[in-house]
Amino acid sequence: MGSVIDSDCRPVGSYPPSGIDILIVGTGLAGLTAAIEGVRKGHNVRVLERHDDINTMGDMYFMGHSATNFFRHWPELSKEYSLISMNNAWIETFKHSGERVIPPLKVSDRLRQAGMDPNTPPGAFQMRPLIYRMYLNEVERQGIKIHFGQRVVDYYEDKGRQKGGVVTEDGTRFEADVVIAADGVGSKCQKLVGGQVRAASSGRAMWRAAFPIHHLDKNPKLKQSLKLGGENENEPIVRTWLGPGTYGMILTRPDTCVWLMNHDVTGSEEENWNNTVESGDVLNNMDKGVGDKPWDSKFKELIKLTPPKTIVNFELFWRNPQPSWTSPGARVVLIGDAAHSFLPASGNGATQAIEDAISLTTCLQLGGKNNVPDAVRTHVRFRFIRCSCAQKMGFINAELLQHTDWEKVKYNPKLAQPKHPSWVWKHDPESYTLENYEKMMETIRRGIPHDKVDTVPPNYPPGYKYEPWNIDDMMDEVANATVKMGSGNWD
Repeated sequence: MGSVIDSDCRPVGSYPPSGIDILIVGTGLAGLTAAIEGVRKGHNVRVLERHDDINTMGDMYFMGHSATNFFRHWPELSKEYSLISMNNAWIETFKHSGERVIPPLKVSDRLRQAGMDPNTPPGAFQMRPLIYRMYLNEVERQGIKIHFGQRVVDYYEDKGRQKGGVVTEDGTRFEADVVIAADGVGSKCQKLVGGQVRAASSGRAMWRAAFPIHHLDKNPKLKQSLKLGGENENEPIVRTWLGPGTYGMILTRPDTCVWLMNHDVTGSEEENWNNTVESGDVLNNMDKGVGDKPWDSKFKELIKLTPPKTIVNFELFWRNPQPSWTSPGARVVLIGDAAHSFLPASGNGATQAIEDAISLTTCLQLGGKNNVPDAVRTHVRFRFIRCSCAQKMGFINAELLQHTDWEKVKYNPKLAQPKHPSWVWKHDPESYTLENYEKMMETIRRGIPHDKVDTVPPNYPPGYKYEPWNIDDMMDEVANATVKMGSGNWD
């Protein structure tokens, strides 16, 4: 195989047609990335979406550097990403009661203090509406067809005809050489690939809200407290509050204010992004379980002025790792949340969903139309242990945020923020796949178990030996602040 830079990383239009028909179910980040990267890799792409339009609402999420490397192949998309990114962001940290622990610092300065390159951050918080609009602009430029109003109720495969397929609510069937199930937690595809994974309530939920910044004008004192960063007070700033068993965050941008808070279940939460509550529900419950020191009054004032029908109360479920991601004949494959759901504290859900799409479309390009099942299985082998480790990061980050050791934070401020280890953000899923495809394929041909592979460099913590885990053990460890990650270097 030639140089990755010289011959394998090429912009859209450079790859010859593969002849592979791909059907993607779902228009989340995994699905949309698979769509545009599928086109770039020469595949024929169709997309099904159950709603009549793509939901571009929402607040924010963390996008890791490993998930945005591929933008270099997409000039217009890359340009838009640069315009909407918070490259000049600031951060500040408080105890939940309002006591400031870490003063405002530019993200670049915080990285420099940690001995990291300020010009290459592990990732950044991004606004979901802006990211989705960016993606949709690229989908439209590429002329990718999205079939709206197609609710998939079943998945199937026909090994004899070498096809995967879906059945929609009205009985319509769609088929392709490979079907990519990117339809999120609870995908109907899980039945085909090995059964629905068990979900257990974490006993926790997230209040989340996003609204135009002008609403802060209703409370000038609060507006001053939540002023933007920088000398000219015009740069975005993320403020974090950490408390016993809880944490909260407020992002202030020139145009938008976003806040979220992790909390004990109250009875009004659902695993549904359309489930909203009003400010009174939050104010009546937010101080429960935090001890004798109530929440910072600034946070309460912000909640009071949050517009109606804006606060989502999203219940958090923990799920065992999905043991299998493909149908028996590997003509149907899960990616993103459908394959591996993440806790919000992991800061990894969006990142790993995008990585999945890049890995899968690259494997299909390398394998070719006559080797679709082998390509799909190789993709899964690349991704399974890495995603299992990334999921476990959510538990250690939950422990850091909900059981903060303030004495240690005085000497090491990194202990008051989620971990974003180098094995996550320095990864390049496309280059890794290009360099290791044949070696990983050979392990499958030789029947080597996925956890015994030693001929392919790991894309997970160096020195880690895979250990199956389950939510019952992890829940106990988080509750007792004794999360154990296992062998290897997780930093």
